[in-house]
Amino acid sequence: MGDSFEIRPGDKFRLSHVGPTDTSAFKGKKEDAEKEMEGLRSELDRLQELLYADHRHAVLVVLQGMDSAGKDGVIRHVFEGVNPQGVQVAPFKVPTPAEQDHDFLWRIHAQTPAKGHMTIFNRSHYEDVLTVRVHKLVDQGIWEKRYHAINEFERNLTREGTTILKFFLHIDRDEQRKRLEARLQDPTKNWKFSSADLHERQFWDDYQKAYEDMIQQTTTEWAPWHVIPSDHKWFRNWAVSRTIVKTLTGLSLAYPKGEVDVSKVRIPP
Repeated sequence: MGDSFEIRPGDKFRLSHVGPTDTSAFKGKKEDAEKEMEGLRSELDRLQELLYADHRHAVLVVLQGMDSAGKDGVIRHVFEGVNPQGVQVAPFKVPTPAEQDHDFLWRIHAQTPAKGHMTIFNRSHYEDVLTVRVHKLVDQGIWEKRYHAINEFERNLTREGTTILKFFLHIDRDEQRKRLEARLQDPTKNWKFSSADLHERQFWDDYQKAYEDMIQQTTTEWAPWHVIPSDHKWFRNWAVSRTIVKTLTGLSLAYPKGEVDVSKVRIPP
């Protein structure tokens, strides 16, 4: 995986081989990463404006991870400088009755980004091969077929000009416990704690297996997964920022030509 964090199709991927505390991809200290983040935020702001003006591409960022893995933290720290006019966040909760009456991708497609825009999925269509599997909400034969449906869905998006960046924020069980305890001890974070977090924690091993299979089955040439060691929040933010900036830079974005020859325009006094 190296310092790209990318899982390629055919890789013999094992989640247990990725250390949640591993920060070796950054050659420096936490303070150095935080300084570099300032430059990455500035560059992301510039590239996002360019994406909006260029209007040929769309960008979909998918964030998945266990409870308290840092999905909200990534949105807050990585995207804090971008123009909200061109960036949307789509959180996916338990499906509504109307959503349950449609195929599992129906509610997802409606939230995908338009050209010139960037959308961040806080959880996503992948819940339909994770939560439903762990809690046996549908038969195995149903969720297994969804891997192929997801791959084809994402292939179609990329064919239409959407670049997909999928991040699995990888923390270990002890780190999750510390973060949940912090929510209990800090009055300003009490509201973030839910008894459901404790319930889901009981299924830790089942989720780890489900995530591993998900990554193996749905990392593709057109939409590969990036597995980010996330026990250290500063490293998580740096790794995600670096990957997004590098990807946007590779799109060869350009400002379009103006409607008029500005060299001949004179603004009257």
